[in-house]
Amino acid sequence: MPYSYTLFCPPLPTSPRIARDFVASVLRAQELDDFVDRATLCTSELVTNAYRHTMGIGSLLWLAVRDKGVRVTVYDGERRRPVMLHGYDGASGRGMWLVDAVTEGRWGTETGAPLGFGAQGGKGVWFELVRTC
Repeated sequence: MPYSYTLFCPPLPTSPRIARDFVASVLRAQELDDFVDRATLCTSELVTNAYRHTMGIGSLLWLAVRDKGVRVTVYDGERRRPVMLHGYDGASGRGMWLVDAVTEGRWGTETGAPLGFGAQGGKGVWFELVRTC
């Protein structure tokens, strides 16, 4: 049976850590411990991108627990989509590369954001993790 959880992430440097803890708590409560490490890493990258690269009131994290896995979407007020640099850059730009590697390419963006984030409609950046058995 699917469940969903939401968390508002204010534009503060503490938001990525709080979002990681939130996702980990939900997944552990749902006995999905095998997803925790990958989901928290990817969540941290998406929330960090929203904090560093967008202006506005913050971001909204939506976590959906499904029969075959989990999906996390981070909405913000910026229409500009994230850029995935090819390869690893230790200084910056590795976030979406990590998300792509960890999720085996199961990530993307969608136009629009709930709650009126941004005057231009905003966007959502999502990733999915699926069970392999």
